[in-house]
Amino acid sequence: MSCTAPPLSGPSLLALVFLPFALGHFLSGLIRTVNATLAPQLVAALALTPGQLGLLTSSFFLAFALAQLPVGVALDRWGPARVQLPMLLLAAVGALAFAGGQTFAQLLVARALIGLGLGGCFMSALKALSTWIAPARLPSVQGYLIAAGGLGAAAATLPVRLALHYTDWRGLFLWLAAALALAGVLMRWLAPAQPPLAAPSLPTLPPAGVHKRGMLEAMQLVYRYPAFREVVGLVLIPHTVFFGIQGLWIGRWLSDVARYREEAVVYLLYLGMAALIFGAIAVGMLTEWLARRGVRPLSVAAAGVALFMLVQTGFVCDWRPSYALLSVLFTLIGTVTGIEYAIVAQSLPGALTGRAATCLNLLIFAGAFAVQAGFGLIVGCWRPDLSGHYPAAAYQAAFGALILLQLPGLIWFVRRRRRNPVEWVSHPTSL
Repeated sequence: MSCTAPPLSGPSLLALVFLPFALGHFLSGLIRTVNATLAPQLVAALALTPGQLGLLTSSFFLAFALAQLPVGVALDRWGPARVQLPMLLLAAVGALAFAGGQTFAQLLVARALIGLGLGGCFMSALKALSTWIAPARLPSVQGYLIAAGGLGAAAATLPVRLALHYTDWRGLFLWLAAALALAGVLMRWLAPAQPPLAAPSLPTLPPAGVHKRGMLEAMQLVYRYPAFREVVGLVLIPHTVFFGIQGLWIGRWLSDVARYREEAVVYLLYLGMAALIFGAIAVGMLTEWLARRGVRPLSVAAAGVALFMLVQTGFVCDWRPSYALLSVLFTLIGTVTGIEYAIVAQSLPGALTGRAATCLNLLIFAGAFAVQAGFGLIVGCWRPDLSGHYPAAAYQAAFGALILLQLPGLIWFVRRRRRNPVEWVSHPTSL
């Protein structure tokens, strides 16, 4: 749907819309992945098992997922800027609580509170950008937005390690609390008001309130679109694997299996985040280029998912020629999973983009919680050696389980394409 207000100029779009919301996504990416760098300090301070470390880190994803439906309805009703200020202030309170937490339970609740407050960062940015940008340009602009999150994830590696020379992890979260509050204020102050959107003509929209029935109706409405179902069937589980593993377990694998020292692990995580930035931009540009030549974005996603699973097979086979390359490739190829947001935004009515993004996030981050926590539980089934390292077999079993979860979606997509090569449409269907 097009907005009724006149479009913004390029500089205005950059300064008033992209940069404020990209800052929020930057901070979300930083906090989401910072435990990969802080894991040795957290384990030492609280004597955490792999299961506890996975649960502590993944509580961010669970709370993030719980925020999705009410935030999506709120975005469509009040607009991104008005929603983000109170949510980022809530995340700042969570960061303060994390800085002062003394027990595992306290840190668990604090990190969940952070995840709850950051639950609208990406979808609010996508909602704002999809309002002011032509649909054909969404894949590349979304690539820049994902790259901003990648910069945040990169900042969670070497820059955080350097910061720990001057402060501890508690002091770091005090600074993060201040940054979150500042980002919320900038969004509210700079972002233009959301223009009204015409309601889609096919189905009737659910009530804009945030009550349970309205949220369920919103999710059912979005799921009625074949484009949404096809994207979810192919990309959802790989996306949850990418988020759940890249944010914690790649670093632990480099330490336990590859036996890199902490400094080398942080450096490789930094290279992985640089690959994420490059990959996010490259995927967006490549998708637009191929679309002009008749290649569907979903076909690009399918090829990327196949490559992503091939990289994970390297972990299962304990590919010794280059552990470092394997860890970077996981992040580089995994960025293709982010394409599902652009596909959905292009395929659904504009009045549903907020609800669609939040439905995706609900599924993705709930899945990432299960992947990150479940991976730790599988690894914890083995005993560590005297130096605290878990064996390669533990990680091989965990990555093998992930491949088995992703394989049916890719097989389903290939079989569906062979049976019905006709392009799917975005019109809703009855369930």
